Amino acid sequence: MAEHPVLASPVIFDRALLRRRRRRAGALGPATFLIDRVADDLADRLAAVLRRFELALDLGTPGEAVRSALARLGTVATVVATDAISPCDTVRRRPLVIADEEGLPFRDGALDLVVSALALQFVNDLPGVFVQVCRMLKPDGLFLAALVGGETLTELRQSFAMAESEIEAGISPRVAPFADVRDLGGLLQRAGFALPVVDADRLTARYDSAFVLMHDLRRMGATNVLHDRRRAPLKRATLMRMAEIYRERFADADGRLRATFEIVWLSGWAPHPSQQQPLKPGSARTRLADALGTREISAGDKAGPPR
Repeated sequence: MAEHPVLASPVIFDRALLRRRRRRAGALGPATFLIDRVADDLADRLAAVLRRFELALDLGTPGEAVRSALARLGTVATVVATDAISPCDTVRRRPLVIADEEGLPFRDGALDLVVSALALQFVNDLPGVFVQVCRMLKPDGLFLAALVGGETLTELRQSFAMAESEIEAGISPRVAPFADVRDLGGLLQRAGFALPVVDADRLTARYDSAFVLMHDLRRMGATNVLHDRRRAPLKRATLMRMAEIYRERFADADGRLRATFEIVWLSGWAPHPSQQQPLKPGSARTRLADALGTREISAGDKAGPPR
């Protein structure tokens, strides 16, 4: 019998380049305002879950912001972190497991909680990561993550596209095609999660110029890591025209420029019999027609004129 071919995930991001960019960000002195905000929001969301988690995994989050927020929360006993950067390149405290988000070395049912902040938007096989996380969680374990969404840096994307179309007669991919909110809930269900929830927040940062924004992105380790990026150096004329367009289109009355960051939140639970289950078809005790105050018409009848 012929074996079915194994379909490889498309390579969207250059993961080796991402690691180099994160090392550079650490050397520059990281810009942490966004990850700090997300870590605080993550702790607030966990505070609404009235449960103590004995063993949690911080999956790929840059820096210490999430683990510090969990420590302040006080409901998580032990937090283990994964990072694809070796210990000599990171200031993380232990315990730390050196592992890529796409290949996690944890046994089935080992964890009570998995959290991640601003890391999973750069994986090539997001559905595969979700499957691994669901497998690693104990029954009724929780997955809570924040990803950068598709509206992030829309101003920068539009400005670069207009500048390149004017000067270079073509547009190159510069800002990542982040996951759409509408798709993520379906991916969680397909991975086996129960009670999936997806929502999004929008944050607006303001900058004196597009160049200050781009410097912050370098300090976040969040510059272009697309596999199919243009390899030729960016032309100075294109860069200057981009900055002009950005100021023309996206400046506030005081002259400062807006930069949008969309944060997509997703959560799901590893299945457990105690969780709320959907009702079986035909098990309802109240007719929909009674609830709506209308007359029920059987499938074989035709509706007559209103009375």
